[in-house]
Amino acid sequence: MKLLDWYILKRFLQTYIFVVLVIVLVVVMIDYTEKVDNFHKTHAPGNEIFWDYYMNFVPYWANYISPLMVFIATVFLTSRLAARTEIIAILSSGVSFIRLLFPYVLGATVLAVATYFMVNYIIPQANKVRIAFEIKYINDSYTYSGRNVHLKIAPNTYAYLESYNNSVNTGYKFTLEKIDGNLLRQKLSADRIEWDAKKKKWALIDYRIRAIDGLKETLTPGARMDTTLNLKPDDFNSDFNLYETLTRPELNKRINLLQSRGADGVETYLLEKYSRDTRPFAIIILTVMGVIMSARKSRRGVGWQVALGFILAFTYLLFFMLAKGIAESGNLNPIVAVWLPNAIFAGIGVLLYNTIPR
Repeated sequence: MKLLDWYILKRFLQTYIFVVLVIVLVVVMIDYTEKVDNFHKTHAPGNEIFWDYYMNFVPYWANYISPLMVFIATVFLTSRLAARTEIIAILSSGVSFIRLLFPYVLGATVLAVATYFMVNYIIPQANKVRIAFEIKYINDSYTYSGRNVHLKIAPNTYAYLESYNNSVNTGYKFTLEKIDGNLLRQKLSADRIEWDAKKKKWALIDYRIRAIDGLKETLTPGARMDTTLNLKPDDFNSDFNLYETLTRPELNKRINLLQSRGADGVETYLLEKYSRDTRPFAIIILTVMGVIMSARKSRRGVGWQVALGFILAFTYLLFFMLAKGIAESGNLNPIVAVWLPNAIFAGIGVLLYNTIPR
């Protein structure tokens, strides 16, 4: 790397850090203003507000806005270099525009790799603490309200609960059916099931087991029986932003579980998984696009180019949120939803490169 590359790379990373800190500080101030009444109402301890909530809130938002802030930082830095005719001097010395992109792409790649590991392994651990704080001190107490719940808990095995009380971990009117093809082989019915925290098992209360073998049926009643099911009390607890608290392996496990049960809501977790893959690429695409659109000296000044950068950045965010919302409703494939904004803005970048004079 040449001295010029180090100069641009250093300025690029410094500008990115500065922009992120400023935006995150604004977000923290707004968030505190909105939640201060909740803190007082629930008597949240000050040390938990600082350490458990905001110390985990800051990296979450810094990572969330990272692609947009990289774009803003790129536009801000490059437009200033162009305004001082430094870009003209660099290109006049024989450096090609593609070569000028090298330090930008290098810096964006470093941030992209860091973002990938942060969003898949580090941020979810921080979110576990942050979201637990929100559930305890900010959100209303959660009560499971599902009725007539049907679940596939194993191949050919289906469970049913009429209702479930998550405060005492008890389900009512429980049935467990084992089906072979189109034939019902066994049906277990219980007035209620209770979770035994010590044994880590379910207790079936007042149960009846009906076994069917051709034309022969047997009925076995009982008062109590402990059993292990592919079902846990956590399945009935609050899933408030649960996808944000899962590391990559945990997210894959959750997706496999929901798909095996044929449960609703798997699109949310698929979107989270795929969006974590696209975010690093978005950083690189928006960086290159930012250099292309701001490398030319503008008579309107740096402010106009920075403002245009903000407009394009938030257009990208709105487009991503729109595609994500359509995918969550089941009307768009999750992979297409998360990659479509990157593909469109990559195309816009190519168009700008071929049309904007430099």
